Amino acid sequence: MPSDLAKKKAAKKKEAAKARQARIKKTDELNGENDQPESQENETESNGVVRLTKQLDEFELKKLEARAVTGVLASHPNSTDVHIASLSLTFHGQELLTDTSLELNSGRRYGLIGLNGTGKSMLLSAIGHREIPIPEHIDIYHLTREMAPNDKTALQCVMEVDQERILLEKEAERLAAEDSECEKLMELYERLEELDADKAEARASRILHGLGFSAAMQQKQLKDFSGGWRMRVALARALFIKPFMLLLDEPTNHLDLDACVWLEEELASFKRILVLISHSQDFLNGVCTNIIHLHQKKLKYYTGNYDQYVKTREELEENQMKRFNWEQDQISHMKNYIARFGHGSAKLARQAQSKEKTLQKMVASGLTDRVVSDKTLSFYFPSCGKIPPPVIMVQNVSFKYSENQPHIYENLEFGIDLDTRVALVGPNGAGKSTLLKLLMGELLPTDGMIRKHSHVKIGRYHQHLTEQLELDLSPLDYMMKCYPEIKEKEEMRKIIGRYGLTGKQQVSPIRNLSDGQKCRVCFAWLAWQNPHMLFLDEPTNHLDIETIDALADAINDYEGGMMLVSHDFRLIQQVAEEIWVCEKKTITKWNGDILAYKEHLKSKIDKQAHDI
Repeated sequence: MPSDLAKKKAAKKKEAAKARQARIKKTDELNGENDQPESQENETESNGVVRLTKQLDEFELKKLEARAVTGVLASHPNSTDVHIASLSLTFHGQELLTDTSLELNSGRRYGLIGLNGTGKSMLLSAIGHREIPIPEHIDIYHLTREMAPNDKTALQCVMEVDQERILLEKEAERLAAEDSECEKLMELYERLEELDADKAEARASRILHGLGFSAAMQQKQLKDFSGGWRMRVALARALFIKPFMLLLDEPTNHLDLDACVWLEEELASFKRILVLISHSQDFLNGVCTNIIHLHQKKLKYYTGNYDQYVKTREELEENQMKRFNWEQDQISHMKNYIARFGHGSAKLARQAQSKEKTLQKMVASGLTDRVVSDKTLSFYFPSCGKIPPPVIMVQNVSFKYSENQPHIYENLEFGIDLDTRVALVGPNGAGKSTLLKLLMGELLPTDGMIRKHSHVKIGRYHQHLTEQLELDLSPLDYMMKCYPEIKEKEEMRKIIGRYGLTGKQQVSPIRNLSDGQKCRVCFAWLAWQNPHMLFLDEPTNHLDIETIDALADAINDYEGGMMLVSHDFRLIQQVAEEIWVCEKKTITKWNGDILAYKEHLKSKIDKQAHDI
């Protein structure tokens, strides 16, 4: 029979599980993830998305149940700062954080960084679901995924997230109609004025415009948008509601460079608590006032943006190694002295005993640890051999998706060879990904011709490649299945290891890997096709900063040609020799580097803001 104590523990666990599920439901409702299509017609079209949303909810619940978090609120319960002591986080029994502290101060914007798989997204999820004891007066908005399709317009979806304003407006309308409780009505009007309720629609429209929505798009129903655009609506809701604590996980994914620049400037003025995960050093520099580094299961705090963090960390680690080496030299010297003279004359023996006591005091007071560097990661693209130019020729090509739609491109003329190093930039919808699909042969020109060398092999990386992985297989088994000509598992282990997947990661089911680790499986698969041309469409999504640097080095060492679509200014600066702007149905070469293009975008955004 279970003891009373065991029964009480079991009951508490059940109550905690129910509370967690209730918090998930509340958070999902705020994020608009339970909105159902209203029309019968839309219900049929959206069944797949609704099913996927339900599966994601179930997956999130399973993750929640597999996660254990402990911590103690160390700040005052009424404070606007959050300090959690003795914070630990485990997932499926694996420790991600151990006895560390979480310190989030009002008015600060934190960049949470660390290697893929260390638990950054898991920590954000634990905060968002209030598994960490954060006071209830601090409202939290955790942006997790795109909104489910529904019949409301993009503008309506943003406006409706502000539940307090909506309830106050309804109550004010009711009291005004009854012509009673004048004092209560005045209080409501004062609160609405504080919320800038009369400017709510204009503010929602401004945010959507900044994220790339034209006036016409703002009036389109959400069911008519792709997942990427619905993600932008979810991001607009997060910015519109102005929560006290805003949690963003890779907010620049699915954004073009124009929207990235706008979002950077928008978040740089956030006045409460912002915690964001981003792989873009450029974005972190523009937004963050502080950096939190998740390293060796601890949270380490640095003042300043990403560049300042790098400088400070290098200085601290240099001083730490100097102290470590000095201590080790002292220990070695004292041990040698004790060994040589410990049994000598009385005078020498006394000196040896004195040094032994000094050594014991040093050890007891705590020795400096050796600096443990992050594992260096190297990507690798095998030699593809040479083929003579022209490799791909685009001759008078025009393209549109159907007769009833306008042209994406008209009369394109250009060629690309093995020495091509081009970044494609331009607003969403201008046709960057479409161009890569045309060059791949996945789409056919409406007019004109694309000629390719008869032996050219092209590899394309795109944002949805991870969806094609067989999740029940391990990376090792998946690669052995894709490349049966490699017979020995040890040889394949070495190949996969080049992309930062080692040990248990190679033999665990792919579904248990982080998003960044899944991307590495895709890069291993892509590279081993041995392509002459690499078409990389948003390759940095879900990769950590160190992995992106390794990817840049691999691209620069690669013998073939490369075309890149990316919202990461730093990667473009590292690997692209030319910038091609896709806009107004054509492609033009930008006279300058990507940083000059960013300044051009900033000027354009400032002008548009002034005109609104």
